Amino acid sequence: MFAVRHTGKTGWLLLAIMLLLGSLSQAQANPRYAAIVLDAESGEVLHASSADAARYPASLTKMMTLYLLFEAMDKGLMTLDTAMPVSAHAASMPQTNISLKKGERLRVRDAIPALVVRSANDAAVVVAEALGGTESEFARMMTAKAKSMQMTSTTFRNASGLPDNAQASTARDLAKLSLRLMKDFPQHYHYFSTASFSFKGKTYHSHNRMVRNTAGVDGMKTGYIRASGFNVATSAQRGEHRLVGVVMGGNTAQSRDAQMVKLLDSGFARATELAKASPKTAPARKLVVSTEVQRQVVVKEPEVRTPAVLQRASLTVPTQQTLSVQQTLPVGELGWAVQVGSFRVSEQARDRASDAARRLDNIELIQVAVNEVNISNRKLFRAQLVGMHKDQAKSACQRLARQGMDCLVVKMTGS
Repeated sequence: MFAVRHTGKTGWLLLAIMLLLGSLSQAQANPRYAAIVLDAESGEVLHASSADAARYPASLTKMMTLYLLFEAMDKGLMTLDTAMPVSAHAASMPQTNISLKKGERLRVRDAIPALVVRSANDAAVVVAEALGGTESEFARMMTAKAKSMQMTSTTFRNASGLPDNAQASTARDLAKLSLRLMKDFPQHYHYFSTASFSFKGKTYHSHNRMVRNTAGVDGMKTGYIRASGFNVATSAQRGEHRLVGVVMGGNTAQSRDAQMVKLLDSGFARATELAKASPKTAPARKLVVSTEVQRQVVVKEPEVRTPAVLQRASLTVPTQQTLSVQQTLPVGELGWAVQVGSFRVSEQARDRASDAARRLDNIELIQVAVNEVNISNRKLFRAQLVGMHKDQAKSACQRLARQGMDCLVVKMTGS
């Protein structure tokens, strides 16, 4: 890794030349190598090397498995407590796995960290069969979803990334998938930073060492099979910039991670130079990930909102600053909320928000809100706790996350 201390066009040009020479030597020494770095806000490519060359995705495949699972949850087809049956086919999956047995059931809340942390092949098949009936049908669903995302060079044949000569993707396509996971399901992004989880009395630790070892990195996924080499998809935030990177074909996990660090360092330097060179307008929906706690909190701007249906939650333990719903305070002060789910039925949203409020027994006078939104011609009701300061909302979401409740912090329209 090298430090970037130059500023201006000359410094960036020198850095770009060094990176280009490094990438050429990587590609010459390792024909499996491919890489890309994108600006998460603009989608601008900051670095690419063999980014459109066909590669084996290995366990980066599980990011699409998770995407379809999150999508099913968003549609109300699955919840964290849904218990999925384990078939003989799922139980037969080789390492890595979580030793599932035929006839058992795996809850969604256990399947998600099993895929992210353990990269469990048996859990991937359980999800595939629960959503697609068979793994082969689920693979067709995965490929169709990839095409709809303009992942034009991607074909899936299984849910896990285990060896299959017909299963292929590119660094560019996998970067697109990484971006879509963050932007489409920000309430679930925190799972990708999970360091460990316990299942049936055994604790598993994450293969993704970059989350704890690299400045700004707060998630995504690793992968390996012999044919692919060591792969990683990474997202990182430094200052005002968020980058997404993919490195494929590393000879070792350590060399793969070191290359990603180099690409991120140069990518953030490039993003900073571009920002100085051309003033930018703020994006309509800005994705910001907090790295202050073990479970990540995602902040995003909401879509179209209608006036909230409000109900008072009777929580009386005082905080440092007592707030009353009758007070008239500037919108910017109390314009933050905690969102705890989206539902097709308003009563379900109200119940979820009320449950979240009851869990926060040291936050006074929380307002429970149900906001109706229309997304892609689909009406949803969002369960929210509103009328908070930004720091108060973050603290509330962190506490709910530690209790296993998915949440995200949102800044209300007009705030």
